[in-house]
Amino acid sequence: MIESVPNVSEGQRAAVVTELAGALQGVAGLMLLDHSADPSHNRSVFTMAGDPAVVSEALFRLFEIALARIDLRTHRGVHPRIGAVDVVPFVPLGGATMTECIDLSRQFGAAVAERFGLPVFLYEQSATRPERRRLEQIRHHQFEGLAERLAQPEWMPDFGPPVPHPAAGATVVGARMPLIAFNVQLESADVSAARTIARSIRESSGGLPCVKALGLTLAHRGVAQVSMNLTDYTRTSIQQVFDAIERQADALGLRIRDSELIGLIPAAALEGTSAAQLKLRDFSTSQILEERIAQRMAGR
Repeated sequence: MIESVPNVSEGQRAAVVTELAGALQGVAGLMLLDHSADPSHNRSVFTMAGDPAVVSEALFRLFEIALARIDLRTHRGVHPRIGAVDVVPFVPLGGATMTECIDLSRQFGAAVAERFGLPVFLYEQSATRPERRRLEQIRHHQFEGLAERLAQPEWMPDFGPPVPHPAAGATVVGARMPLIAFNVQLESADVSAARTIARSIRESSGGLPCVKALGLTLAHRGVAQVSMNLTDYTRTSIQQVFDAIERQADALGLRIRDSELIGLIPAAALEGTSAAQLKLRDFSTSQILEERIAQRMAGR
């Protein structure tokens, strides 16, 4: 069994998000474990699991609908993106290995490029160059700067044409270990404070290991957010991240309103903490990866 967590650049049109989820639910043998959409990010995240052939089929259906419905020339959102289907990670679960996920990501990336005429970059464990391991490096200039970046010889895509798809941009595909998408909302709309906190905690600025962070505005909630990816919870736990944000917020005279998980979290990542300690909003045990898989396998 493998997991895939595609991120799609649509979080405002509920009908499109529903259509994307419906296409995945229609794939025999696939477990759609979770999906969520955020209008300020203008982004949806789908978590699915199954055998490699089933997951690949589901992802092709996702691409077909996303490319028909999304035009990045008119897309606006606070989250960085270069593609209609922005990123497609493969994650080994029961019985699968990282090597198998790397091989699958490369096969899938080549097939996506050929079928849809999309430039495809390989990242994380699948990266062919050191500078492409980190997603934020590939996505640095976003969709608007993609044509200029692709024109540089060192940024030729791994697969597909060296020019962006007019409406769908490019796609990033790779293999990685489980990642925790964790957001913390402040009791303030001051995005400069959120950016200051993000800069203080993220690894690339000298902060916590395996933490990626941005300060964003959530216009639909009227708050500022520290939006994070925790790429190895065994090195930096979710509680350590929360505590660091709380300290930084306190130094700025601010408080944490609440936090949220986007997608699912491995059970081991919650050891030593609780939803109450993390101020997790609307948390349930069905957001635990292993619990959700068990529910789906039991037909619930």
